[in-house]
Amino acid sequence: MTARVSSLGRLPEWDYRLLHDRRDHTLIWLTRGQGRAIVDGLRSGLGAHNALFIPAGRLFSLDIGAQALGLALHAPADTPFPDRPLHLRIRDGFAQAELTAHLDAMQREQTQARAMVDDALEAHARLVAVWLYRQHAAAAADGGRETAALHLMRLFCDALGAGFRSDRGVAAYAAALGVSATHLTRSARASCGMTAAAMIAERKLHEARRQLAAPELSVKRIAEGLGFHSAPYFTRFIRSHTGLSPTELRRGNRPPVRPGVRG
Repeated sequence: MTARVSSLGRLPEWDYRLLHDRRDHTLIWLTRGQGRAIVDGLRSGLGAHNALFIPAGRLFSLDIGAQALGLALHAPADTPFPDRPLHLRIRDGFAQAELTAHLDAMQREQTQARAMVDDALEAHARLVAVWLYRQHAAAAADGGRETAALHLMRLFCDALGAGFRSDRGVAAYAAALGVSATHLTRSARASCGMTAAAMIAERKLHEARRQLAAPELSVKRIAEGLGFHSAPYFTRFIRSHTGLSPTELRRGNRPPVRPGVRG
């Protein structure tokens, strides 16, 4: 995979709005408007000139307002970016212009048939990584000391990222983390506004929608791979969260409501 940049308006809404993790690093640069994000189980608001970095493999979702403008960078997991999520509120005009210039340069590279494009994109992505390290060192990052609740949510998100393809429920995750199901649910709702059960369902829904885009995979096979014991149960799950059947989603029908499993 090569580093790439796209405008926020071109990102598939459901792909980012549902909790998921990615194999590549993700950097969101919001230049206008507002949004909300959940990263490692912690919800935060986004505003103009906010940079949100999510390392590869970390659970997150992104809900950007219709009037928002910005860019998204995706870079291979071996690119030397920070190993922790960062939310940077950039107030310095030079720093804002510097990041925008790096991302704009990448977009130009992508649209021109020039030699060594991949090398140029990799070099620009590394410069963005340097920018992130410098801004973090300048104390532009949100967040302070990790509380016990946030530590629990980070561990739960790690476990969910590894185990969402199973039929494990809240009680099983809670037991593995050494807490009660009630405590896990209470912590989840306090930190991100979702129950633990909703987080599990939303991660499954994201993967289901991703796999339904691959016509060679049968609905039955997708259901089994996500821990559903029958295709009809999987169909009910998809319909309850999107208003459509798996087959209708596969055909490209648009859900009647915004997809999600919040609550």
